[in-house]
Amino acid sequence: MDLTTLLFSCNGRINRGKYWLAALIYVAAWIAFAGIALLVIGDLDKDDRFAFAGTGIALWLGGALLFLIGIWSGLAVAIKRLHDRDKSAWWLLVFWLGPSLLGGGGRTVVHGGGGVALSLLSAAISIWAFVEFGCLRGTPGPNAYGPDPLEPARY
Repeated sequence: MDLTTLLFSCNGRINRGKYWLAALIYVAAWIAFAGIALLVIGDLDKDDRFAFAGTGIALWLGGALLFLIGIWSGLAVAIKRLHDRDKSAWWLLVFWLGPSLLGGGGRTVVHGGGGVALSLLSAAISIWAFVEFGCLRGTPGPNAYGPDPLEPARY
């Protein structure tokens, strides 16, 4: 599997190693972007407001583009990882939206223990997602989403 297919295709299955490789690529991309941003900002003339504003807009647009590419790629990698676990991509609603909505709901509940309970449920789903995506082995052998990525290719 080439890098483009790994990061941007929603078809097939990937094992835990390729999942963690994708996570490493995301971290490296953001570290590189932050380093470039710091170098560019450090070389600016602080008295030239137009250059400073233009550079800020360019960096913001670059960061927004990197974020959108990362979201698409993260969805594609997560879908393939769920496929390896023989689960539908609909499980992303539980693993990605669930903790966000529950955590936000936990911060808006003012009285009682409801806020703490929602935050704990959000944390529990996040831990479950971490284990499901990054720790558990995929379904042995072929499943509905494709062949086992750990089996050697047959010629």
